[in-house]
Amino acid sequence: MMMNKPININKSQSVPSDAIPGFFGLGIAPKILDILEHIKFKVPTPIQLKAIPLAMQGKDVIGVAQTGTGKTHSFAIPMIQRLAQRKGIGLVLAPTRELAIQIDEAFVGLAHPFGMRTACLIGGAPMHEQVQALRKNPRVIIATPGRLIDHMGRWNVIPNEVTMLVLDEADRMLDMGFAPQIDKILRFLPKERQTMLFSATIPKEIMEMAAKYMKLPVCVEIAPSGTAAEGVTQELFIVKKDAKLKTLSKVLAQYHGSVLLFSRTKHNARKITTAIRGMGYRAAEIHSNRSLSQRRESLEGFKAGKYKVLVATDIASRGIDVTGIELVINFDLPDDAENYVHRIGRTGRAGHKGHAISFATPDQSRDVRDIEKVIRTTLPLAKHPEIPLERFVESAHPSGHRPFRHHPQGGQRPQKQHHRPKFHHKGTPSSSHRAF
Repeated sequence: MMMNKPININKSQSVPSDAIPGFFGLGIAPKILDILEHIKFKVPTPIQLKAIPLAMQGKDVIGVAQTGTGKTHSFAIPMIQRLAQRKGIGLVLAPTRELAIQIDEAFVGLAHPFGMRTACLIGGAPMHEQVQALRKNPRVIIATPGRLIDHMGRWNVIPNEVTMLVLDEADRMLDMGFAPQIDKILRFLPKERQTMLFSATIPKEIMEMAAKYMKLPVCVEIAPSGTAAEGVTQELFIVKKDAKLKTLSKVLAQYHGSVLLFSRTKHNARKITTAIRGMGYRAAEIHSNRSLSQRRESLEGFKAGKYKVLVATDIASRGIDVTGIELVINFDLPDDAENYVHRIGRTGRAGHKGHAISFATPDQSRDVRDIEKVIRTTLPLAKHPEIPLERFVESAHPSGHRPFRHHPQGGQRPQKQHHRPKFHHKGTPSSSHRAF
């Protein structure tokens, strides 16, 4: 289904708090307003404020916002209300099992008062339980692409009744190689449907997907693609690879709250988890080699405070919705610079403050520059009296000026200087800034 270029409206980095009304006035039915009041949802987030009225009108919507800004309810509220008014099924596709479970939990509180059932179809869970859920005629199906195709192949799901479709974390699904599966699923869906696409970033592949499957979508971009979550302070340690665990030990000793640590590989995640336990901290791991029950136990234990540290690979970077994570540690820098945004977005959620620390080895200056380009600011270099600071070994920074630099008051401003500042021996750049 072809379309014109998406209409981009309401693009802003933030909405002033004194300009944000309550949920009243967004076209939400009184019964849902009562539910929101009961679950103590008082003020809509900027993405909810912009996306809900459009979705209520039945428009196709592309919603771009930072992680932790309430995207799930931006589509859950309109979907429940519109399904209550007409026949049909709502389908939500998510890239990971954990994210699908969390979306289902968000829907349950809204759907049950209307007598609607939901079904969560994810890999690693018993097939027969999902079949039983489907036989109860759910009005909302939340699924990972692979498991949905399994059910479609067994005729457990006949998608010709889908009237509303949501692709959540669409860029992550493309990163994980789900594009062929999404194409296969959408070929079986009715062409007359409402489609909504939500994501934290919007690369060109997303726009190509929109052009193929959406009708005159309205693009609501609350923050520029790649913007890091507000309220999250960031630091960078430049350390040798064999000094990472020692650095980690010193960092963990400074923080008393919950810590989410990201490893690049599942093999390294196991080693790091073992090392953290050796430091005297309770730790759990979550990655693709763990069974669904093990991953659930790790996540629930982390939420409940059983574990101080949760070690995860990028499969969990958008599947962990835990309020109150004090610190995110990038033990390994992500392969994709844009994943940095999603990782650190696990802290500083729901208006809380958070902190993110990254470890980079001396040969990773290019990786750091790529991250800084995505977040449009520099990563401040960290200091610790017991940790020897290294410096980047390469000096192949491109000549010319940087487009942005960190402003002391927290903003960003054009960089007028056209010459790269020199590095000091201890890795601290002159004028407290580093060039890309």
